[in-house]
Amino acid sequence: MSAQPRSETSTRVLTATGITKTYRRGSERVVALEGVSFSLDAGEFVTVSGPSGSGKTTLVNVLAGWETPDVGEVRWTDGDVDPAAPAWGALASAPQRLGLLDELSVHENVELPLRLRDGADRADTAEQVGAALETFGLHALAHRLPSEVSLGEQQRTALARALVGRPRVLLADEPTGHQDAGWAAGVIAGLQRARERGTAVLVATHDEEVIVQADRAVELHDGRVVTPA
Repeated sequence: MSAQPRSETSTRVLTATGITKTYRRGSERVVALEGVSFSLDAGEFVTVSGPSGSGKTTLVNVLAGWETPDVGEVRWTDGDVDPAAPAWGALASAPQRLGLLDELSVHENVELPLRLRDGADRADTAEQVGAALETFGLHALAHRLPSEVSLGEQQRTALARALVGRPRVLLADEPTGHQDAGWAAGVIAGLQRARERGTAVLVATHDEEVIVQADRAVELHDGRVVTPA
């Protein structure tokens, strides 16, 4: 799929400007990102690709607020909320390390973001969790612990958990990395469904099957954007 032009009525949810991030490796200074700028609109599906070490995961970490850039800024648009950070529940992430809680079942892991919300309605919560489990083929595994399911199923659990609350923005790092061909297509369909509901989806990936489905593809090489963002 070729990149689609942005609508003049699109709602901007994120703007990254001049992001530079470096690390120290002994006496060596390693530049992970250098002057990266781009934006993301509501209901947009954007991929960030590039070879290993190009800065994809670092960019996701900076956007998620897990790492602080040396230079540049990330600005969020969320009403009256501090533009330096999104509101609770507005941003969800599905990292490579997954971050599932081992003592909770698949169902409980997916449900957790909704349980942490103030005033969550039990009926709505049950419906949303059920829909997320169904989307990612997890219903039959709902009462198993993460250690009792495959790595691919764990990854889909992390995606279901990220999307169950219908966030404004999803950041996903290699979300098809542990999936076979059939479930890679299922994951892409789940991401597209979230996009259709208005979630802005940003995916760091090397998977061409994901990239061709994007509205827009950003490519990184040596920490720099080499295609129009």
